[in-house]
Amino acid sequence: MRPHNFSIEFFPPKTAEGAEKLRVARAQLAQLQPKYFSVTFGAGGSTQQGTRDTVLDILREGHDAAPHLSCLGSSRETLRAMLADYKAQGIKRLVALRGDLPSGYGALDLASGEFRYASELVEFIRAETGDWFHIEVAAYPEMHPQARSPQEDLQHFAGKVLAGADGAITQYFYNADAYFRFVEDAQKLGVMTPVVAGIMPITNYSQLMRFSDMCGTEIPRWIRLKLASFGDDGESIRAFGLDVVTDLCERLLAGGAPGLHFYSLNQPGPTTAIWKQLVTAD
Repeated sequence: MRPHNFSIEFFPPKTAEGAEKLRVARAQLAQLQPKYFSVTFGAGGSTQQGTRDTVLDILREGHDAAPHLSCLGSSRETLRAMLADYKAQGIKRLVALRGDLPSGYGALDLASGEFRYASELVEFIRAETGDWFHIEVAAYPEMHPQARSPQEDLQHFAGKVLAGADGAITQYFYNADAYFRFVEDAQKLGVMTPVVAGIMPITNYSQLMRFSDMCGTEIPRWIRLKLASFGDDGESIRAFGLDVVTDLCERLLAGGAPGLHFYSLNQPGPTTAIWKQLVTAD
């Protein structure tokens, strides 16, 4: 089942070798004809130049690109300059996030900063640039790990949409019911913004568990136990992961998800494999 709205996320490489590998990966993934590529932004803007360089590389290759923009640790002047620069480069799409807390950044810093929430960033972007940018924000079907309750988290999401977001991309998840419930609950609040499902391919058990612990994603028990049972058998882990994630994508699309956003980790193979499975199932 081919999704109509299909995008792929990269992180900016830190070395010349990494940049070359990413160019090769992009060339392979571009054959799938995604709507756009997005590029992440490090905690406190730590990858700001790398994000910009990667986005401009993507534009030069003839593809649409969306830089991530985070507000924690950024001043209004810094963000104003970045928005002006991106606009001058002809970039029309942004992913606006609160962002991760930089190392050593505490609750008092958060309270005293110029921006505390992604909704404030979205509001600032709209005030500075009007409707120039298509703005995507984050959504958390299984609740943001720092939210006090699902209700509070949903209200924060609604606030980002009210501030001017055009769409949302979810944190990755493996429980389709959590996604459908989140969308249903948001719509009950009058939030009809498209919520694209974030998809993380499964290729490495320990890496997946580490990522999931950090971002609060639940790995269903049956998936965890099955992955653990493979031990160091990477081929079996990848084959099982491909089936699990493809089934998840098919269920999401059949249930009305408006699109899929793949967290590629700069690796072309896993996303390509899932895409081919989806197209074959058409």
